[in-house]
Amino acid sequence: MLSGTQYKEILPNSSDSLSQRIYNVVEEMKLAANMSYMPKVYLIEANYMNAFASGYSEKSAMIAITRTLAEALSRDELQAVMAHELTHIRHQDIKLNLFTIVLANMLMFMVDILFYSVLFGGSGQNRRDSRNNNGNNIMMIIFIAVMVLRFVLPLITSMMMLFLSRTREYMADAGAVELMRDNGPMARALMKISGSHQDPAVAQAYKQTSNERLRRASYIFDPNSAQLAGERKDSSDFFSTHPSLKKRLAAMGFKQK
Repeated sequence: MLSGTQYKEILPNSSDSLSQRIYNVVEEMKLAANMSYMPKVYLIEANYMNAFASGYSEKSAMIAITRTLAEALSRDELQAVMAHELTHIRHQDIKLNLFTIVLANMLMFMVDILFYSVLFGGSGQNRRDSRNNNGNNIMMIIFIAVMVLRFVLPLITSMMMLFLSRTREYMADAGAVELMRDNGPMARALMKISGSHQDPAVAQAYKQTSNERLRRASYIFDPNSAQLAGERKDSSDFFSTHPSLKKRLAAMGFKQK
């Protein structure tokens, strides 16, 4: 998750004031969330605003934030962002995403087995049942159904995984509001992050680090979202890993002035 970036782990009692502030905030929100383990904390040197959490379990979890985002946020906004990422860890979203990927691939593998079984096994059956038109028709229907399923299933599973990803983002936002007892800091942080992505230079900054595709779904804000060019119709996030900013603010009950 960190590969391709220039990063450093933030340790307790860091000499850097920004690093110390980040660590203190994560520790505060970890206590507020009643978590048993302190996640590892990393600062990424990058010219874009983003953060993410990773780790298979709470014990092995980590949180990373870019320096640009950490410097741009006020303390309560930084708390909200860290609370959002800690909520992902508390809900075991990383484990859930891994499980859904494995399940989707297993399902596709089973459909492939069924497809080739019908394709090569059905020809012999057709010869044995050459006088049975009804049997041939049933085999043909099954073959067509499996063919359709083989091409449609990847689309369905992709849409379901994107829907799951968007749902987990809503829940992480709600977790941040719950821990902060206020929807303002999370909303303001999201608006700052979204606003920064309107700058064309930000897209270039992402290109300067590799493996961004791996981190995309885990980011607090999707850098490839259709919302980067400005708010569009509400259905525009259908193919996105994250809900639109407008929907996220509405889900938190935050009204822009």
